Amino acid sequence: MRFMGREFTGKGVTIAIVDSGINRDDPRLAGVEIEGWSITLGATGHAMLSADSHDENGHGTEIAAAVHALAPDAKLLAVKIMGARLRTSAELMAAGIETSARNGARVINLSLGTPNMGKALLLRDCCANAVEAGSIVLAAAHPKGERAYPADLPETVGVAAHPDCPIDKYFYFHPRRFPRKEWGVLSDKFLTHGYSTPPEGQSARYRGSGVATAYLSATTACIAEALQGRDAEQLLKSLRRSALVPSPEIGYS
Repeated sequence: MRFMGREFTGKGVTIAIVDSGINRDDPRLAGVEIEGWSITLGATGHAMLSADSHDENGHGTEIAAAVHALAPDAKLLAVKIMGARLRTSAELMAAGIETSARNGARVINLSLGTPNMGKALLLRDCCANAVEAGSIVLAAAHPKGERAYPADLPETVGVAAHPDCPIDKYFYFHPRRFPRKEWGVLSDKFLTHGYSTPPEGQSARYRGSGVATAYLSATTACIAEALQGRDAEQLLKSLRRSALVPSPEIGYS
């Protein structure tokens, strides 16, 4: 992506894909540096890591391909918390976030979430620790604009999709300027990124806020490459400044 008059590709930045794993044999990911693990919960509730991060469903691979399309030189970290049926838990999401941050992920992508408010505190603690370690956590908002965690936590960047927003643009929604009742199906977080036209060669099997999160994670990695040495809050400020600010007059209300 172009930022500050130069092109950036995410080189030197690690993006964690907390999802169903990544298929390293996918031709769209040829030559990409990919590392990863699978996380499961033991009988005592403790997280257990194994080396097998192969994607049994395909969702995580689609997310990884979307990230790679916009940040081709970023390193990908596959953190598998879902199997073939795409079922997981808030505890596994929290473990995925923590594992990602501990292993040097500058950007942590979760194209999933939970509406369970009872799990918000658990996820908030893990997201806060990740941000303190220098990571930026991006999470998909609820597709109908309802509460979802970790997207609606103050420590994260919640991402919603809008069909009128092409992938090379993203918008900053300020909650004080746009009351929730005026947002329709948009999340009450800050950034939204479109999904209507995939990059050349990219499939459109998945759409909506999950893929939008992948696109914005790639954008964030490129900004992190440009602003090496800056902390998470400084990167987030740059992301906001480079975003477009919509108004009700152009249809975002």
